[in-house]
Amino acid sequence: MNFDSHTSDVVATTVLAVNLVTPGHALGREYRPAAADDELRELTRDSRQVAEVSADELDRFRDYAVHLRSVFAAVDAGRVDDACALTNALLRETRAAPVLARHDDEPWHLHFHATDAGWARSWAAAMATALAVVLGNPMQDRLGVCTAPACDRVLVDTSRNGTKRFCSTACQNRVKATAFRARRRD
Repeated sequence: MNFDSHTSDVVATTVLAVNLVTPGHALGREYRPAAADDELRELTRDSRQVAEVSADELDRFRDYAVHLRSVFAAVDAGRVDDACALTNALLRETRAAPVLARHDDEPWHLHFHATDAGWARSWAAAMATALAVVLGNPMQDRLGVCTAPACDRVLVDTSRNGTKRFCSTACQNRVKATAFRARRRD
């Protein structure tokens, strides 16, 4: 499933960033986002980023990530109205605004952050807008949370048939191995 190349890229980055910086469970273990700052900087780096991302900006982004995570959780729980309300609140808070941009030898495409926005607000605005695009079309149920026990990482289902339930192959294999062992015991 490809919403459009730029939106799909931003949704994928949203999943990675939210999973990277929010605590919870991953792969059957408690997950605490320890020293994820460098990974987050690298994940969101682009050629237009001239200044180093400050610790304050990283903290601001972590706050946004908690709100972004709640959008995935609401969709996963079948509360699409809540997911849309949360997304609208993020769009207002980040002052997301469409701006046509061309850089890095790419064609013109939309960005969704105010030109005066800092790093955290810029990324949060783009991510909230990308989630709004997903929520505003029939594929809204493609956002979710991993169904493996002891894993609450978010995901976007980009499969053709829309049946993805796990955040990773590791979680899928863990669930299948547990089911296999249970069948063998019986």
